[in-house]
Amino acid sequence: MHRLTFPYLALLLAAPDAVAQAASTPTAGGTPNDLTGSLVQMLFGLVVVIALLLACLWVIRRLTATRGSAAAIKVLGAAAVGPRERVVLVRLGEQVLVLGVAPGNVTKLHEMKPEDLPLPTEGNMQLTPPNRAFSAWLKQAMERRDAR
Repeated sequence: MHRLTFPYLALLLAAPDAVAQAASTPTAGGTPNDLTGSLVQMLFGLVVVIALLLACLWVIRRLTATRGSAAAIKVLGAAAVGPRERVVLVRLGEQVLVLGVAPGNVTKLHEMKPEDLPLPTEGNMQLTPPNRAFSAWLKQAMERRDAR
């Protein structure tokens, strides 16, 4: 046992009634003025925490914002072709690139103009999810390329 606990333990064993009386004695902390101070302190702490959260969100947004030439890149769609491989359709300025993406490797598969992209009709967009429409387009584009 620690040496500091012995005097406290001896005090507790010597006067158990004094400890019970000290625990039941009301303190001066129950005044309405003290309650208001505690409430103000709690609200101030809450405001500080919320302000820190908003500041962190602002910093994250500033760090992840696209700048310069990265703002011209837009991912139009993607389709999984394997467990870790994807075919991604990317718009870069006036060009549309079909990229094969694998862990540690990005390969340009095809380059086209934006007007060569099929435009989905209203009925087609409601019936098929976007990945399915892209998959069908990719299959059709590859068949056209192989036919040449």
